[in-house]
Amino acid sequence: MKRIIMPALLALCLCACTKKTDADQTLRVVATVFPAYDWARVILGAEADHTSLTLLADNGIDLHGYQPSVQDSAALSRADVLIYTGGESDAWVDGAIKTATNPAMRTVNLIAALGDRAKAEETVAGMQAEEPEQDDTAYDEHVWLSLQNAPLLCAAIADALCAADERNAVAYRANLAAYTTELAALDADYRAAIGAAPTKTLVFGDRFPFRYLTDDYGLAYYAAFAGCSAETEASFRTIAFLADKTDALALPAVLHIETSDGKIARTIVQNTQTKSARVLMLDSMQSVTARQIAAGATYLGIMRKNLAVLQEALHR
Repeated sequence: MKRIIMPALLALCLCACTKKTDADQTLRVVATVFPAYDWARVILGAEADHTSLTLLADNGIDLHGYQPSVQDSAALSRADVLIYTGGESDAWVDGAIKTATNPAMRTVNLIAALGDRAKAEETVAGMQAEEPEQDDTAYDEHVWLSLQNAPLLCAAIADALCAADERNAVAYRANLAAYTTELAALDADYRAAIGAAPTKTLVFGDRFPFRYLTDDYGLAYYAAFAGCSAETEASFRTIAFLADKTDALALPAVLHIETSDGKIARTIVQNTQTKSARVLMLDSMQSVTARQIAAGATYLGIMRKNLAVLQEALHR
């Protein structure tokens, strides 16, 4: 079942070009990924009374394996505001927008909103190679994993919400300002903690969707696969390379993301000399479920937990 929230106080008065009938006074906001969904929730705030906020990928399926259902396509087609990554994993959205039934739909393409800050997928030493893509440039889709990019992306979402619902624009701008302060405070915590850490390198026995985060704070990394890789089995050469790096740098941990079982990370540890590195999980927020949201999962909460994991991974 799709996650739909009816928050508490949004008097809806759309501008003339987007005016609805009296029988349909609900602002419809659809997001394809959890961070965008949660950002929209915060910006809408406690004064959102008649808002239908829907997260399409809310059943635990990884972002890269998600396929829209008929219901998903229908929800997207009717949206007043649509927020999506703009990468290869949701390339289907562009076609859906063209056939949408709401001609006044506002769209927020997160990668496009970043402009020059968007980063291409990269391959680092030891990373298991894949067949070359036909496209010239594949952007790293995991733009939300930068606390320094988040204010820019939230501002783009706020712009779309204000355009769709002018009457509540002042409240949305105030909510954005307050949230931007929270994002900046957490960014400062990351800077302080990582700046004081004796280790500045991570080893991932998994895909690596955290390039935006590591670039923000000057961390180096080695990983089994690129962030959007479809690979799930690491070669012996890849395992050996990452185990050697763990030994050479005396790293206290090998990491994996939330969508894997950690098997590759454990195998890397078993191939180190000491076999003492911990196996830790860093959450990329690619598969947050409706149940987790109902239990209180938030973008800031997950990023705070990630900071605690990084502190453990960067201290011998």
